[in-house]
Amino acid sequence: MDSSTASLSDANEARKEVLRQFAREAPAEPGVYLWRDEENNVIYVGKAKTLRLRLSSYFSGEKDPKTAALIKRAERIETIIVANEYEALLLENTLIKHYSPKYNINLKDGKTYPVIRITSEEFPRVFKTRYIVEDGSLYFGPFTNTQAVDTLMTMVEKLFYLRKCHVFRKRDNPCMYYHIKRCHAPCCGKILDRDYRAHVKQVEKILSGNTASLIVDLTKNMHESAAALDFERASGLRDTIRAIEALQDSASPMVVDMNENARDYIASASEGVLSTFTVFSMRDGKMIGRELFRTRSAADEEESVETFLMSYYNPSVPPPSVIYIETFRNGNSKAGGASLKKWFVETFGYAPLIQGADDKHHAAVLAMARQNAQEDLRKRLKERGAGPALEEMMRALRLNRLPVRIEGFDIAQLDGKYPVASLISFKNGLPDRKNYRIFKLRTVIGFVDDFAAMREVVYRRYSRLVREGRDLPDLILIDGGLGQVNAAQGVLDELGVDCDIVGLAKREEDLWLPGASEPIRLSKRSEALKLLQFVRDETHRFATSFNQKLRSEEVCFSVLESIDGIGVKKAAAIMKAFISLEHIAAASVETIAKTCDIKPKLAHAVKTAVSLSLADRETAKKRLTSGASRSRPKAADSGALLAAEAAGSAVAEAEPAYFTARLPDGKQSKGEKSRR
Repeated sequence: MDSSTASLSDANEARKEVLRQFAREAPAEPGVYLWRDEENNVIYVGKAKTLRLRLSSYFSGEKDPKTAALIKRAERIETIIVANEYEALLLENTLIKHYSPKYNINLKDGKTYPVIRITSEEFPRVFKTRYIVEDGSLYFGPFTNTQAVDTLMTMVEKLFYLRKCHVFRKRDNPCMYYHIKRCHAPCCGKILDRDYRAHVKQVEKILSGNTASLIVDLTKNMHESAAALDFERASGLRDTIRAIEALQDSASPMVVDMNENARDYIASASEGVLSTFTVFSMRDGKMIGRELFRTRSAADEEESVETFLMSYYNPSVPPPSVIYIETFRNGNSKAGGASLKKWFVETFGYAPLIQGADDKHHAAVLAMARQNAQEDLRKRLKERGAGPALEEMMRALRLNRLPVRIEGFDIAQLDGKYPVASLISFKNGLPDRKNYRIFKLRTVIGFVDDFAAMREVVYRRYSRLVREGRDLPDLILIDGGLGQVNAAQGVLDELGVDCDIVGLAKREEDLWLPGASEPIRLSKRSEALKLLQFVRDETHRFATSFNQKLRSEEVCFSVLESIDGIGVKKAAAIMKAFISLEHIAAASVETIAKTCDIKPKLAHAVKTAVSLSLADRETAKKRLTSGASRSRPKAADSGALLAAEAAGSAVAEAEPAYFTARLPDGKQSKGEKSRR
């Protein structure tokens, strides 16, 4: 093998490895993927229930000649995330017809999914078709469940007796369809125009999704027919109801619709100076593709959107009549103001309507675009790593070392009840959930003292690490201001622990170093600040969740034990049987009595007390959130949360109670006495 051949082989292997790595890191979501060659032409379009698994399958095992040729020609892969498999199917169909890729075989025959047409004639017809004619007719669909469509059309014929003839003309005698009760014979004047159109309106209701009241009426008619022993009609009505329900499930609200107006959907995701814009283009009622644009910008969101619009649209890519922009979701964006409209008019001779989603359909498409932008941004951040944010943090806070491992603390309680502390660990800018811990506090039960609580948890954590000779974190983040930071620093000094520490105060997002007279304030777009906020929010979420869990458990037992005739053992037995108060409230009195082996009268008292308690729970939750926290926690990964809580509880029980704390009236705590 000569050097040029070897070099070419190495280049092909390197290219193939890049594609393989892309497949490994593809999103685990349903979607569509596009293979492109070195000239950026789309050579294959495919769909997948899970993009990562499907793309990875191309690089495992022996492949047929077509797949081998595809991989040999491919230069890169793109993915488009959608809501479900059906969305992927429709979008794949649209993209194959748009690009006519070389390596696609299926869905290239020019066919499309069926729609149902209601003509604009004097006496309209209703029928299934695959072609759109712009003559004022109404179209509904497209539908992938063709069997449901056929069943429904059969039922429409049996129920509404609409005409079948392609050309309407007056007749003296009705045709066969009238005699077999399949047509009202409007051609012979057997039905008035208003009555005929009332039947058509009923069909429109079915197809437009406004079927709730119709299904109720059909169900009522079905039961009446059965009671009158007209089982054939009852069976037909039953099949109609089922077909309507199946038809609604098969319609797509996103990648294909019957709105022929050209429009673009634009969404973005950003982290620090990195931004990704997604553009979904809808033409003739179909999504013809997705474009991703990666940018770096220090501008705010509104400025970034305006700059992007002026860069994206040009004489070769003129704007459509409507542009939906995701930043309008808050209703206060100024993007698309007078200056931008003037630029559109001067450049293209018209200004498109720029707006946010005005209904659920447009909101769903924008959400899908945003998800694609977020996925691309996630890849960019993973490729780059957290290095820049950590380096900025080291410079801004004048740290002794790069904060590769960060541990964060937060306290949660409600008027001194159920006090807990959370410990969160981050490594290289990412959560390290196996090292999450929860502490049940022992020195601040019955009163509120954030400083004492912080001293206790910091002492318990780092006295153990020092005693066991384990590694210390590079940075400790305290959820709080100068007072909490100084309290924690005092404990570290007492233990002889040399570790950087900083506090993040919620209101102004000020950063406090121990003993500082002024806080450090970073730009709201600072990557270092965003990473610290991420750590702080995670500590708060974890602490508050565990506090709520403890409070909920005690409330459950106290509610039951407050009932005459229910003691500690019986309350425990009831909770073991039903798990939660919600399950008790949902059960019947008879079920409670039988399951718990109690009299019906007592079971009724249990159900009543629990229902009243649940009615007050929303108020209690709001009070807990406002009293225990500085910010509302983000949604949690329930599996990781339960695992971390279990690990944290075990650690909390095992750790010694050596700490420094003061109780009210100058009394020493038991922990302090034992230490002295």
